[in-house]
Amino acid sequence: MPAETIERPKAAGGPAATELMVTGMDCSNCVRHVTDALQSVPGVHSAWVSLETKRAAVRWNPGAQPSADALFKAVSGAGYNASLAPAATPNSTDHGEHKMAGWEFTLWIGVLGTIPIMLGEWVFHVAMTPWFQWVAFVLASLVQVLAGAQFYRGAWNQLKVGRSNMDTLVALGSTTAYAYSTWALVTGRGGHVYFMESAAIITLISLGHWMESRVSLKASGALRQLLNLVPQTARRLEADNSETEVPASMLHVDDRIVLRPGDRVPTDAAVLEGESAVDESMLTGESIPVDKKPESALFAGTVNANGRLVARVTATGDATAVAHIIAAVQRAQTSRAGIQRLGDRVSSVFVPIVVGIAVIAALWWGLAPQSALHAHQAVAPYLWPATIPDGRTAAAFIIAAAVLIIACPCAMGLATPTAIMAGSNAAAQRGILVRDGVALEKAGTVTGVVFDKTGTLTLGKPDVAKVLELRGDLDVKTFAASLARNSNHPISQALAKIAEGQTLVSRWRELRGAGVEGFISIDGQEKRLIQGSIPWLRESGVDLAAGESFVHEWASQGATLAGLAAEGELLAVFAVRDTLKHGAAQVVADLQARGLKVYLLTGDNPVTAASVARQVGIAPDNVFAGVKPEQKAGFVERLQKSGERIAFVGDGINDAPALEQADLGVAVTRASDVAREAADIILLKSEIEAVPEALGLARATLRTIKQNLFWAFFYNAVGVPLAALGFLSPILCAAAMGVSDIIVIGNALRLRRWRLPARN
Repeated sequence: MPAETIERPKAAGGPAATELMVTGMDCSNCVRHVTDALQSVPGVHSAWVSLETKRAAVRWNPGAQPSADALFKAVSGAGYNASLAPAATPNSTDHGEHKMAGWEFTLWIGVLGTIPIMLGEWVFHVAMTPWFQWVAFVLASLVQVLAGAQFYRGAWNQLKVGRSNMDTLVALGSTTAYAYSTWALVTGRGGHVYFMESAAIITLISLGHWMESRVSLKASGALRQLLNLVPQTARRLEADNSETEVPASMLHVDDRIVLRPGDRVPTDAAVLEGESAVDESMLTGESIPVDKKPESALFAGTVNANGRLVARVTATGDATAVAHIIAAVQRAQTSRAGIQRLGDRVSSVFVPIVVGIAVIAALWWGLAPQSALHAHQAVAPYLWPATIPDGRTAAAFIIAAAVLIIACPCAMGLATPTAIMAGSNAAAQRGILVRDGVALEKAGTVTGVVFDKTGTLTLGKPDVAKVLELRGDLDVKTFAASLARNSNHPISQALAKIAEGQTLVSRWRELRGAGVEGFISIDGQEKRLIQGSIPWLRESGVDLAAGESFVHEWASQGATLAGLAAEGELLAVFAVRDTLKHGAAQVVADLQARGLKVYLLTGDNPVTAASVARQVGIAPDNVFAGVKPEQKAGFVERLQKSGERIAFVGDGINDAPALEQADLGVAVTRASDVAREAADIILLKSEIEAVPEALGLARATLRTIKQNLFWAFFYNAVGVPLAALGFLSPILCAAAMGVSDIIVIGNALRLRRWRLPARN
């Protein structure tokens, strides 16, 4: 197999990756064991494992030497088998269909073997005739060997490494009923045999797995839609301007591609020629097409609406925005939230405890049947009538089998990951990218939201509204524009547009959160010019008296003030105004209506901050202005020490320290910035209307996790004792076990239809 199919080159600065196919996994506990095994390998940065696709992706630390053999050994040590994975293409990757087909085969074998036995016992009433018991033996044997092979194989693999899982319980329970019946038949002991029960156990649990696979496919629907949106072919523009249709995988950076109306963009690119509107809803959730012109960015999977475009390829394969989204969603789906530790701890000892209870129940019914029957009869008036197998030996074997089968470690194992999968997919469909399950859990416990101002509550594209020029003999606008051009700060970008001309600036540097400085020749002398916030100019010794009235006038109107000074002399003051984002006030109101405290934190002056806060409805006591970027993290920390769990909403660039410090970092950004990992949640659309939705969905996900865990614990806590007391037959236990899994998954799938409740 070619090396390039497994050792992925690092994309966009990320670590190298190795992809594996893992066999032998049947439940989320298996996924946890494989993930832990892979992450224990030296040099591994992270690992995600998919139960549906049977694939594992391992990312290595920078500088680490990828070793597939080390991964194989680790997976084998956990009781599973691994091999190198072929490269997956967006339209060929299996997302659970193969797993579902495997369970469908097992199910058909079970049905064909079990139905005739059921008909003989329940319809034709020939269960006690010798010839039928031999027929039942043959059919049950086929079910045990063919349909039960997957369970026995899984149990054996776990036994070899000293572990146990759900396969262990199924194999033990089915074998107990089958072995007792075979012994009774061969020895001529007579009486009822339980071949129907042994076959039905495997059949019903296979049915549960098949149904589980189907609903799991629905849970990963958003990810599958993203994968299928990227076209397999592209129109490449050759050097002679002819168009050639080529596989999208053959495109390289700087190739030129042609997009006609209705075409999907095959890879990330930048427009060279033409103008059009592009539907980016699959990435951002925004229904309104985005206008594109030369130099505009295009993203793989989006749709060109109405114009012909020629574009230059800027990224391919794993480096595209949609690939980063897919990787993030996969990471979120397979990550483990903190609340899952409870389920993990219980699951790790669950099977040995259940086996112990089954042994005790068998000994009780076999050695002290009168005592067991007395306990059964004492509880019976409060429950339902149940038939105990004839004879102490039969009762011991069959009730032990029922205990083994009713227990369902999968329900506990599935409780958290299925909710995380459904929640992260529902978020992705809304243009909300969740980093991992821990982020969802943290988002569900937030009590306060801190907003940055520029680029978050405002558009982040300010314009210069007014200029106060204090030196008419100097071209202060050109000076200001020349100083600002090298900065990416929104205020600097606004100042860079006020003049077309340019002056040579030497020794230029930017002071984050303050402004810029450089040396410019004035009247034949090189002078140091500084340009930035009014507080910084004041700290730098600039006399601001000449501009005080201008500053107060425009600050009261919500403008941001910047000054230009040379050698301590104020040359000009600029009033820069940013526009509030549409719906900002509604977002703040929605958050406050749901009991969240809302704060405004900005490096701008207090008057401007108060004006913005007043417009969006943030209380004056919750407004903190003049805070430098490096101080924002300290402010968030102070709120946390007061008992608040804080979500910080910023642009993910200047606010990185605060995003890291916050309990939950939310980056308001565009799809081109998806690869940044400065935040726990990334809003693919720049509007902040998604903030209440993201927090609400996270709360709903956390609530679903708790509901699932409660059900899983309740089901096992009630089911195991009832089976031990003889109130549940093995067939009923097998059905209940499958239903338990489906209830947990079905409850999680409700998140796909979740909507933000209307505000009162």
